[in-house]
Amino acid sequence: MSHWFLLSIAICAEVLGTSFLKSTEGFTRLVPSVVVVISYVVAFYFLSLTLKTMPVGIAYAVWAGSGVALIVLVGWVFFSQPLDTPAMVGVSLIVAGVILINGYSSSVQ
Repeated sequence: MSHWFLLSIAICAEVLGTSFLKSTEGFTRLVPSVVVVISYVVAFYFLSLTLKTMPVGIAYAVWAGSGVALIVLVGWVFFSQPLDTPAMVGVSLIVAGVILINGYSSSVQ
């Protein structure tokens, strides 16, 4: 399987888990807590598979940057969290960095 596909699964699982964190209410609610734990287990498992064929620095940069951008989007869409201009510029720079790594870095195959 492609390391990009494995990394995408890791990113989606991490975003799902992070999206449910607030609803756990400090891990006092069972169902959201189980979703968070399972999501993070899946995320780290697939990240570990990615690291078999991709450098850790590149994989982590893409994982973290994509996760941040997606969580900001989830917060805006599902939790009505506002985004001001500096937040949008910052997230745009993160996305630009991920695109730069994916498209042009010779460290990634």
